[in-house]
Amino acid sequence: MSRFLDRLGRLAARRPWAVIGVWLVVAVAVIGGSAAFGRDLDDDTSVPGLDSQIAIDLLTAAGSDDGGVTAQVVLTPLDPTTDLVGDPAALAALTEVRAELAALPNVIDVSDPVTAGGIAPDGRVALVRVQYPELAALEPADLERLKDVVADGGSGVLQVEAGGDLFWNFEQPETEIAEIIGLLVAVVVLVLAFGSVVAAGLPIATALFGLGIGVGSLGLVTYVVDVPNFATVMASMVGLGAGIDYALFVVTRHREHLAAGMDVVESVGLATATAGRSVVFAGGTVVLSILGLAVAGLPFLTSAGIAISLVVLVMVVAAITLLPALLGLAGHRIDRWRVHRRDGSSGAQRWARWAGHVTRHPVPYAIAATVVLVALSAPVLALRLGVPDEGTLPETRTERRAYDLVADAFGTGTNGPLLLAVDLDGDPSVVEPLAAAVAADPGIASVSPPTVDVEAGVAAIVAIPTTPPQDAATRATVERLRAEVFPAVLDGGSATAHVGGQTANFSDLSDRVQDRLPWFIVTVVLLSFVLLTFVFRSIVVAIKAAILNLLSIGAAYGVLVMVFQWEWGGSLIGLEAAVPIVSFIPMLMFAIVFGLSMDYEVFLLSRVREHYDATGDNDTAVVHGLASTARVITSAALIMVSVFVGFAFGDDPTVKMLGLGLASAIFVDATLVRMVLVPAAMSLMGDANWWLPAWLARVMPAFPIEGSVTGETVETDETQSTEEVEAWVAS
Repeated sequence: MSRFLDRLGRLAARRPWAVIGVWLVVAVAVIGGSAAFGRDLDDDTSVPGLDSQIAIDLLTAAGSDDGGVTAQVVLTPLDPTTDLVGDPAALAALTEVRAELAALPNVIDVSDPVTAGGIAPDGRVALVRVQYPELAALEPADLERLKDVVADGGSGVLQVEAGGDLFWNFEQPETEIAEIIGLLVAVVVLVLAFGSVVAAGLPIATALFGLGIGVGSLGLVTYVVDVPNFATVMASMVGLGAGIDYALFVVTRHREHLAAGMDVVESVGLATATAGRSVVFAGGTVVLSILGLAVAGLPFLTSAGIAISLVVLVMVVAAITLLPALLGLAGHRIDRWRVHRRDGSSGAQRWARWAGHVTRHPVPYAIAATVVLVALSAPVLALRLGVPDEGTLPETRTERRAYDLVADAFGTGTNGPLLLAVDLDGDPSVVEPLAAAVAADPGIASVSPPTVDVEAGVAAIVAIPTTPPQDAATRATVERLRAEVFPAVLDGGSATAHVGGQTANFSDLSDRVQDRLPWFIVTVVLLSFVLLTFVFRSIVVAIKAAILNLLSIGAAYGVLVMVFQWEWGGSLIGLEAAVPIVSFIPMLMFAIVFGLSMDYEVFLLSRVREHYDATGDNDTAVVHGLASTARVITSAALIMVSVFVGFAFGDDPTVKMLGLGLASAIFVDATLVRMVLVPAAMSLMGDANWWLPAWLARVMPAFPIEGSVTGETVETDETQSTEEVEAWVAS
C-alpha cells in the first residue's frame, strides 16, 4: 500500500491542476445530480417487528387514516380577555385557518375543535388535528406549506402555533452561529499549530470541499437506502472533524520533510505514503465501526451509518489525493503568511519531559487517571433512554409554543397520544370492554370513542396519557397496557391489540437499543481488537486500546447523564429542562468515538512501535512516540472538540447530545487517555506490550502503518534523536 500511496502522492503533486480539475468535475456532477435527481431525506423511524410498528401497519393495511402522520395546530386569541367560542371574530379566524389547512395538498382531514372536543375548558385554546397519509406519501414541502399557514393565519386575531409528527419527520436543524464559531475556532487552532495561514488553510479547504461532495451526495444515496434527515447534520459533524484531522496529519508530515530539506514532490509522496497510510487505516476503522450500527436492527440507524461512513470515506480519499495536489501547488510557499515563528523542537522537548515524568511514575498516574474516568463513567448507571419531546425545544420554536399551550389547556399527555390498533379477527364485541379497561388505567387521562371498521376487521382507539411523552411514567403506561390491560380483556379470544403512535414508537426504539447495545459493543470491540493486532502485531496493545476506549466512551456517557438528565450546567448550552438520552445516541456515539479514537491510537502507537523496533527500549520508545505526536494529537483533538461543541449549542436536543457527547469523549481521549494512561500503562507493561504468540506471528502478514517507504528515518525539528530522548528519560 505504501508504494501505491507514494506514487499517488507524487502524481498529485506533479499534476495538481489535473487532480483539482477531476475533483471539481466530480463535485459538479455529484452536487448537481443530487439537486436535479436526488430524493428527499426523511426521518422514517419504522422498525419491523416492534409492537408500535405492527399497530401502524395494521391501520395502514386497513386503509385507516389513523395510521398516517399528524400535525397539531393550536390557536388562542391574542386578546387575553377573549375566548374563542364567544368572540365572532376569533371564531371566524379559526374557521379560516381550518379552511386553509384543509386546502393543503395531501391533507386528509382537519378536525373541528368545536364538535370534536378540541376547545379547552376555559374556551381560550383550540386544538386542531391535521391528518396526513402515511410518511412515504409525504415530502418536506408538506411541512413548509403547513408552516406558511401557521405564520400567516389568525387574521391578526389569533396566535397560531403548530407541532406534532410532521415536524419530527421533516424539520431540519438550522445552522447555528455557534457551529460557525466552532469552525472558526478550528481555524485559529490550525493557524497557531502550524504558525502559517497557508498551511492552516489547506486542511480546512480539503475538509470543506470533501464535505460538500459527501453531504451533497446523500440525495443520490436515497436511491439505495432511505437516508434520515438527521444524518445530514451528523455526517457534517463527523466528516468535518475527521476531514480536518486527516489533512492535519498529512500536512504535518509534509512540513517535517520539507524542513529536512526534501524536494516538494518527494516530500508529498512520502507524507502520503506514511501519514496517508495511517489515514486510510484510521478512516477505514471509523467506517467499519459506524457500519457496525447494522447490528442494532434499526433500519433508520443503519441508513444513517451508511451516510456518515460515506462522508468519512470521501474525507479519506480527499486526504490522499486532493490534499497532495494542494500541497504540490503550494510548494515551499506553504509557510508563507506566518503568525509566529515555528519552534517544533521546544514543543517536542516539553512533551518528551512530560512523557518521561509519567513513565518514571506510572503507578500514581495510572491510578489517578483511572479513578477520574471511572468517576465520570459512574452516572451511566442512571442512564435513561427515550426521546425528548417538543417541550424541550427553545421558546423561539413554534413546536415549543404549541406544546406549552396544549399542556396548559388540556394536560401534558395530550401532546403524546397513544394510538391503539385492534385486530378484531371477527369479534367487534371486544372493542367497548377494551376501551373501558384502557380508560380505567391510572396512566390514562381520557379515551376517544373507538372507530370500528367491521369490514376491514380493525378498530382504532386514541388514549391520552396523564404524563408527558418523554416521561418514564408514560413508558410504564405503555408497558402496562400491553402486559396487563390487553391480556385481561382479550385472553381467551382471537382479537389482538397493539399500542402505536409516536410516543409508543420511541419507547419501543429505546427497548430495542437496550437489547442490542451490548451485542453492538462486543462486535465493534472485537473488530478493533483484530485490526489493531494485525497492524501492531501485539495482542496486549490491542486489548489495552479496547479497554481505554471503553473508558473514554463511558466517561462521555456519564457527562450526558449529568448534563441532560441531572441538568448540571445544562443552561450553559441552552438546555431548558431535563430530558432523557435519545435512544439511539449511545449506540451512534459508540460507533463514532470508537472509530475516531483509533485515529489517535494509530498515530501515537505507530511512532512508539517505530522507535521500539529501532532501539528495543520500551520507555524510550514511549517517550519518543509521545514527543513526536503529542502536539499534533492535541491540536487535532482541539479541532474536533471545537467543531462538536459548536453543534452542542444548536436548538435540537438530539444534536446537542451528540455534539456534547462527542466533544467530551474526544477531550477525555486526547488528554487523560493518550497523554497519561497510555504512557503509564505502556511503561508498566514494558516489553510485554509487544507480545504476540509465535504461531500467530508466523501466519500474520506485516502491515506497518508509519515509517519511511525507503526504510530510512527522517529526523526533523518535530522529532528528536534517540540520544536526546534517552537523556530526557534519564533526567
